[in-house]
Formats: sequence, structure tokens, C-alpha cells
Amino acid sequence: MALDVRRGFHHDLDLVRDDLVRLAGMVTEALARGTEALLAGDLKVAEELINGDDVLDTLAVDIEERCYSLLALQQPVAVDLRALVAAARMCSEIERSGDLVVNMMKATRRLYGTSIDPKLRGLLARLGDEVGRLFRLAMDAYADRNEGLAAALDDMDDAVDTLHAEYIAAIFESHDRKAIPLQAAVQLALVGRYYERIGDHAVNIGERVRYICTGWLPEHAGVARQAAAGEATRTPLTSGQRLRDVDGSAEANGDTPPPPS
Repeated sequence: MALDVRRGFHHDLDLVRDDLVRLAGMVTEALARGTEALLAGDLKVAEELINGDDVLDTLAVDIEERCYSLLALQQPVAVDLRALVAAARMCSEIERSGDLVVNMMKATRRLYGTSIDPKLRGLLARLGDEVGRLFRLAMDAYADRNEGLAAALDDMDDAVDTLHAEYIAAIFESHDRKAIPLQAAVQLALVGRYYERIGDHAVNIGERVRYICTGWLPEHAGVARQAAAGEATRTPLTSGQRLRDVDGSAEANGDTPPPPS
């Protein structure tokens, strides 16, 4: 009976993973279509992507609620616990990336009729390609639990940051030449920011993959420095009785261990 329960639990975990990958695939597809719609001034596709965000939101809510239900009903430990906690956090990263694509499509409507010079168009296309590639690699790392690939995403994001800086400089240059009005320049700058933020979300997904594999998060470095400085880093847990970890000690909860008897 217990074995059947565990098998069912791991089946549910696999479904969460598969649906997260599917959700991310929907976002990367929307990103590619959105870039094309932006460059072509295609308001029909822009409207489709805006309306289609409800489908992404529905799947994201379903995944997140399943994560919480599994946490409550199965009380997982070790890597299974980290996988569920990370999945809930990653779901938010992916859903937010979909929202940023929607923001891009709203900017596309505001930019309708604006002539975008070839240099800016080229940089926008490169940003879309690079961010889409980064997002796909982040999800590949998650699906394969590839810690090495996940760790490399932060360095890969440097290419997106460099492109973004070049793109912003090109907007200023184009505006200085009176090639685009100020309002259009602002909208284009916001679009660049949306691409850059999607890249950041991909890096965050990579950090969650590392957490699943090793239990490490970037924030742990700051915690270690605080602890080395003698600062408190844990809040003791109380719930009517002293909480202890599995080996009977109270140290894991930040308590002072009892004196030996």
C-alpha cells in the first residue's frame, strides 16, 4: 500500500514537471510570435497573444495548486521536497514571463504606424532570438536536472544584457536623428526592458534547478556571511511543543540544544 502511494506521488511529480515544461513552451512560442508581430506591426497576432494569456494563467494556477496539495498531503523530504518548492517558484517565473510578452503586445499596439529603422529592427530580432534560446535552455536544464547547464545560464545572460545596452543606445541615436518620436522611443525602450526581464527569469529558473540538485541558492552566500558575523539567521519554530529535526536535535530549527542528561 505504501509503495503504491509513493508511486502515485512520483507520478504526480512527473506530471508537474511535464506541465511546467509545457507552460514554458507556450511562453517561448508566444515570445517568438510576439517578436514577429512587433516587427510586422501585426495587431491581429498581438490581440491573439494578449487574449491567450488566460490559458497560461489557468495552467500556472493549476500547477501551483497541485504543488501545494502535494506538499500538504505527501509531506515530501529531501530532493522531492526541493523539487516541489522549486516548481511552485518556477511556475511564477514562467507565468510572469508570459505577462511580459503580453506587455510587449500592448506596446505593439501603441507603436502601430511607427516606422522602426533597420538597426533597431535587427537588434529587436536578435533580442528575441537570444532570450528565447536562454529560456529554452533553462527549461532543458530543469527537465534533465542538469546542474552544469543551469549554472551556466547566468553567464549566458550577459549576451542579453549586452544586446539590451546596445539596443537602448540605438534608440537614443534614432531619437536624436528625429527618426522616431519621443513617445515611440519610450515604448521601444520598455519593450527592450521586457526582453531583458524574461532573460532574468530564465536565470532564476536555472537557480531553482541548482536548488533541486544541490539544495544551494545564491542567497545562501549572504546567509553564510551573516552567520560568520555572528548574526542570527534562523527564527526558532514553535507550535505548542518544541520542534526537532529527525535525529532528535533542536539545532535545525534555530533552538539551543538541551543540555546532556
